[in-house]
Amino acid sequence: MPRNPWFETVAEARRRAKRKLPGSVYGALVAGSERGRTIDDNTAAFAELGFAPRVVGHHAQRDLSTTVLGVPTALPVVISPTGVQAVDPDGEVAVARAAASRGVVMGLSSFASRPVEEVAEAQPDLFFQLYWSGTREAMVQRMDRARAAGAKALIVTLDWSFSHGRDWGSPAIPEKLDLRTMLRFAPDVLPRPGWLWRYARSGRLPDLTVPNLRAPGGEAPTFFGAYGEWMQTPPPTWDDVKWLREEWGGPFLLKGVTRVDDARRAVDAGVSALSVSNHGGNNLDTTPATIRLLPSVAEAVGDQIEVLLDGGVRRGGDVAKALALGARAVLIGRAYLWGLAANGQTGVENVLDILRGGLDSAVLGLGHSSVHELTPEDLVIPPGFPLTLGGGDVPGARPAPVA
Repeated sequence: MPRNPWFETVAEARRRAKRKLPGSVYGALVAGSERGRTIDDNTAAFAELGFAPRVVGHHAQRDLSTTVLGVPTALPVVISPTGVQAVDPDGEVAVARAAASRGVVMGLSSFASRPVEEVAEAQPDLFFQLYWSGTREAMVQRMDRARAAGAKALIVTLDWSFSHGRDWGSPAIPEKLDLRTMLRFAPDVLPRPGWLWRYARSGRLPDLTVPNLRAPGGEAPTFFGAYGEWMQTPPPTWDDVKWLREEWGGPFLLKGVTRVDDARRAVDAGVSALSVSNHGGNNLDTTPATIRLLPSVAEAVGDQIEVLLDGGVRRGGDVAKALALGARAVLIGRAYLWGLAANGQTGVENVLDILRGGLDSAVLGLGHSSVHELTPEDLVIPPGFPLTLGGGDVPGARPAPVA
């Protein structure tokens, strides 16, 4: 009897993705940098928080909608930009269609495998993500192209360093797919015939180029070509962030903040929003979980700009906890990629439905009629749970211990 394509949890989506994907592809989706302490803490920290439910006075109808950077969304969940979504032949376009069908905003990586114009056609509520990479002229060209395609906000990602070593080994990513490369990867790919069959039906091979970094009149660079450009670009200053914000001229989200002092500098630079993020555990390992750092950042700047959270969200209850601690919305990455690998567009829709159901249950059980009513009083917060990096005088938070 065929397996039910629908799954009930993100954990099941992950299990199915592992069964379907070649080992190297799956490894790229799950591994964090170095020992993986941060990626583990991102998820474990949510489990340390408890709920304080009410027994009477529940609301028959709950409003889960909000806005992010002025864009209405049916759910306080944003598709986080992730690069080269080779887990499925339709990649970012399948994700865009799923996001549109569920009424949520999508972030598109500048390292994506599908062009921004094609993705924006599938989901007009699109935020374009940019790295500080290449010349200023090249970055302006990329922003102009995204704006022309209809992108409604810019996400600037600064929470990715050069820390890439993994204790269990980094997945092998080829420069390009030629005959020699396919023969080399055959032992990894052939045991997953279903993955191969999906690509065979699509009539295309996994695309390892990044079309959104193509210069006018030129060819799209490979992933490693784009990565090399980023590594060779001198890191940005706060003046550079301000310049990017002015050049974009619209809603602007800075991704990668963990410290209170950085959050305040971001406000001074004129950003519209920030995401408390450690790049899903792929930046500096042993950085604390973002949910531990969210309260101090939200307390410091949440009355001036929108604060989002990125990292470790696997359940609708996790979304509720983040909102209760001051987040406007959360960004998800691995969760929807596992859904994409498990069942394409339908799998991403499945993941979004799981998060919606869990969030709705939390809002119901806590006695609220809207996600905007969630507060810290809805949670059981262990002593010492909130951490403050980079100063601040947030009540209940403590400085992070020195390692």
